[in-house]
Order: sequence, then structure tokens, then C-alpha cells
Amino acid sequence: MADLRAASAASPRRSDRASEKRPGREAARLDRLIHERTRLGIVSALAVNETLAFKDLKRLLRVTDGNLSVHARKLETAGYVACTKTFADRLPRTTYRLTPAGRRALSAYLDHMEALIRSTRG
Repeated sequence: MADLRAASAASPRRSDRASEKRPGREAARLDRLIHERTRLGIVSALAVNETLAFKDLKRLLRVTDGNLSVHARKLETAGYVACTKTFADRLPRTTYRLTPAGRRALSAYLDHMEALIRSTRG
């Protein structure tokens, strides 16, 4: 940390100081809906699978029924995830899929994270 302070003190140019502050400012603009760990897990899993059943998401993410339900509902309310409820052999079955809006939101989130990583390492 001392090296970082010394490096920033050695470079008094205004543009350098602005770029040093940029990652924090950029991080504040992250899509908070997706940024939460469980919701990011849900949209990421659905990005690589056409659909996933509730039980499969629960197992994959290692969360409780209630936790998954709450987070999936938030994504559904935002229009990022679509939920379908059916019955198979008289048993309820809930499946989820990523909507086009959810795919765009995830793509924007990942682009934002990549930009933050580049600016931090840069």
C-alpha cells in the first residue's frame, strides 16, 4: 500500500490522479442487481444453459430453497430471468431461463468488470 501511495505522490499530473480514482467511481455504477453473489451465479449459470430446474440451480449454487427463491424472484421482477412452473407426474417443476434483457445486462456487467480490472491493473 505504501508503494501505491508513493507512486501516486510521485505523479502529480491531474490526468493521472483522475485515472487513479476512476475504478472506485466506475465500481459504484455496477449493476447491483446482478453483482450480488447468488444472483450473479444464477444469471451466469443460465447464460451457459438454455434452462435450469430449481433443484439444479440450488445444487449448483449451494443455496437454500428460500435463498434461491428470493434471488430468482428479484431477477424475474427485473425481467432478467423467466420462470416457468409446470407439473411432471403430479410433481411441481420450476425452471428458469435467461431473458434477452438478462443476457444484455450480464454482458454489460461483464464488460464493466473487465474495464475495472484493466484500469486497476493498467
